[in-house]
Amino acid sequence: MGLSKKDLGRKKANIKARIEELEVKARMDPLKKNRAVHDELDQLKKKLTEAN
Repeated sequence: MGLSKKDLGRKKANIKARIEELEVKARMDPLKKNRAVHDELDQLKKKLTEAN
């Protein structure tokens, strides 16, 4: 069964919130020493564009 509109909206909002958190951490790590943060940020941005 698919997700309701409310669930989709909540999922999108959670992804956006997580992206905002990770962008702060990514800005503090310009040399990409913590690669996991940058990878997760890229994956979430892809998910967000696919959800639209």
